[in-house]
Amino acid sequence: MYQVVVIGAGQAGLAAAYHLKRRGLIPGQDFLVLDANPGPGGAWRHRWPSLTLGAAHGIHDLPDFPLGEPDPSRPAAEIVADYYGRFEAHHELQVLRPARVTSVSDSPEHTDTSLSPSPDEPVRRPLTVQFELPNQETRSIQTRLLISGTGTWDKPYWPYYPGASEFSGRQLHTHDFRSAEDFASQRVLVVGGGTSAAQFLLQLDEAGAETLWSTRRPPEFRSLEKNPDWGRDVERAVNERTRAGLPPISVVGVTGLPMTPMYQAGIDAGVLRSRGAIDSFGPHSVTFRDGSVEEIDTILWATGFRASLDHLAPLKLREPGGGIVMDGVRVAKEPRLFLVGYGASASTLGATRAGRAAALAALKRLETLAEPGETFALSGVRLD
Repeated sequence: MYQVVVIGAGQAGLAAAYHLKRRGLIPGQDFLVLDANPGPGGAWRHRWPSLTLGAAHGIHDLPDFPLGEPDPSRPAAEIVADYYGRFEAHHELQVLRPARVTSVSDSPEHTDTSLSPSPDEPVRRPLTVQFELPNQETRSIQTRLLISGTGTWDKPYWPYYPGASEFSGRQLHTHDFRSAEDFASQRVLVVGGGTSAAQFLLQLDEAGAETLWSTRRPPEFRSLEKNPDWGRDVERAVNERTRAGLPPISVVGVTGLPMTPMYQAGIDAGVLRSRGAIDSFGPHSVTFRDGSVEEIDTILWATGFRASLDHLAPLKLREPGGGIVMDGVRVAKEPRLFLVGYGASASTLGATRAGRAAALAALKRLETLAEPGETFALSGVRLD
C-alpha cells in the first residue's frame, strides 16, 4: 500500500510529486504517480500544432527547474512535453503510464492492521484506486491519501442551443482543433469568449476563412498593466465559488482577455468583434439574439472545459450546486483527498503552488495517521 498516490503528471501533479520526494518520500515505494498519457506533457501534448509557445497563455516554471527561453515559434506541445519529461527524469519520479484511472473508492476491507479500521474512524481506511493499463489490463492499488490532478482536457464543454443537433455542417471543439488551414474559404462561427476563441479567430482569418464571433457577453479586454494584488484577487474570486460547493469558473472569466498588440490589431481589423449571443441554429445557419441570420459552414466551439473528476464519483463528493466544497486544496468532506488543478489552480502558476500545498498537507495528514513503530519513518519527513 502507498502513502500517497498522485493522479496526473501535469503541472500540478509533477509539482506535488517533487515536494513529496524532496521531503523524504520515495517515488515508486512511498508514493506513486499515475498518468493516462503515453508520454510526458500532460494536456499540453494534445494542443494543436499551430499553438506556439509565443501565442500560448504561458508556462510557469516547475519547482527548481527553470524552463529557460525556448524558441517562441516552436509548438507549445513539443516544448512542454520535452520540459516535463526532463523534469520527471531529473527527479526520478517513476511515473507509471499509460495508466488511466477509472475509479477511486473507499476500502472497507484491508489487511493493514496499523490503520485500525474501526467503524468510528472511517478516514483511517485506505482508498482503492482502480486503473487501466494497455491491452485493457485492470489493476487496483490502495493508498492512504490521494492527490488528484486530472485537469480538464478530457471534459470539453458543449453548450446546448436549439437547432444545433440539426446543423448539417461540421462542428468541433477546441479539444479537436488542429489547423486553421483546414477551414480556408469557409464561413466559420467561433463560439466562446476566452483566449482560445480569440486566437482561433485570428488564425482562421489569416488562413482565408470568413469568421463570425459569438460571445454571451461583450468581450472584456484588460490592460497588461496590473496591480501587485491582481493574481490574489483573481484566485480569491474563483475560490469563493469552490468554497461554496459551486462549479469553478474559468480564470479568464474573471480576468478578461489581455490587450496585446496582436489582439488590438484584430479588433481594429474587425476580426475580434462579437456578434453577441446565439438564439438558435438552422441546417446551414445561425440566428443571433439580435435577430440577424448568417449562413455558416462550420461551428468551432471554444467553450472551455469542465473538471475531469468522473473517477471520484464513487466518493459522492458533489454538492447540490454541482461543485465540490474545497478548503484550499483539501476536499472538505473527504480528508484523504486533495484536488490540484481545480478552480483557481487551473493555471500553470496556480497549479505549481497547489501541488506544493497538497504535498505539504498530505505529509501533515500522514503524521496524524502514523502508528508507533511504523516502518515508514514519518519523523524524518520535512514539512517546511
